[in-house]
Amino acid sequence: MAPETVRIGIIGTGFGQSAMVPGFRLAEGATVVAICSSRRERAEAAARVHGIPRAYTDYRAMLAESQLDLVCIATPTATHAPITLAALEAGCHVLCEKPMARDVAEAIAMLTAARRAGVIHLIDHELRFNPTRARAARLIANGYVGRVYYASIRNVSGIRADPQQPWSWWSDRAQGGGALGASGSHQIDLLRWWLGEFEEVSGQLETYVRQRPDPATGTLRPVDSDDHFSFSARLTGGIGAHVFVSYVARHGGSSQVEVHGDAGSLVLDHNDRLWGRRVGMDTAEELTLPDPLEGAPGLSQSVWARSFAHLAAELVVAIREGRQPQRGANFEDGLWCQAVLDAVRRSSEERRWVEVEKGAEP
Repeated sequence: MAPETVRIGIIGTGFGQSAMVPGFRLAEGATVVAICSSRRERAEAAARVHGIPRAYTDYRAMLAESQLDLVCIATPTATHAPITLAALEAGCHVLCEKPMARDVAEAIAMLTAARRAGVIHLIDHELRFNPTRARAARLIANGYVGRVYYASIRNVSGIRADPQQPWSWWSDRAQGGGALGASGSHQIDLLRWWLGEFEEVSGQLETYVRQRPDPATGTLRPVDSDDHFSFSARLTGGIGAHVFVSYVARHGGSSQVEVHGDAGSLVLDHNDRLWGRRVGMDTAEELTLPDPLEGAPGLSQSVWARSFAHLAAELVVAIREGRQPQRGANFEDGLWCQAVLDAVRRSSEERRWVEVEKGAEP
């Protein structure tokens, strides 16, 4: 029986606290009843600030004691698979942060378990719920740009440029750290959503800041996760794509998405404004859609937080109505995204074009 009120447990006090808790607060019929962090002081502080009844340092105890309907996982990538499998074993619906896993093998295990459990499973690609990006998807599907030739994405910032920024799990490839997983997963999901499946890729990963100070001792520790990457891709239908992401730029940072075809072009600029120009038009037209959550009380006004609140609303309604969400990226989407990530890494290591292999679909 679908619950009248969806009981939610959140694991992770970074994005989990800054965006997930406020997002679910705006969703009718939802209540966050538990929050978990490996650091007790952070779990207890988050519970106190947000009025959450239970604080945990062990997600297994949270699953056993809190009678949850939905578990939201906002933890380091290396923990996604074990926490997801435990939540599914407990019979919970699962929302897992991106990237889904460290590799295709983990993603397949997660999708197999989710299908067996018969629950809702989503990856937190919240930008699918952004009104302007959703409009771009519709415009492309309805032929605004005509037959798509190619797409390009540029995302440049300095968020990892300072070599004094402390070493963390993000610095360790084995724990799932790096720009490709953090940003590349979003770019891959956007291209799949708008344009279709990836067939092959050619990529290059770089680690420019190779040491960072240990936060406890100050001793320099080696960094092996990427802070800069680019890749070219061929998608179904002969569509070409190129993605460039750098986290170490000191100046000139910007983001832009472009889609070009035989009938026109769409450009999503650094200010999240959408522009289009078709054959025969003298100037570009603005196609941006206002976000109804702009200015919502208690909600950060970043595109990420607003988009997550839209995702949360749809997810809660779906759980209450006992149905699948009408949109969003599920674990199958997460698996296909993971296959592209793995192919880009392999391409960088082997310095060649690599076919995207999704593995044996469960």
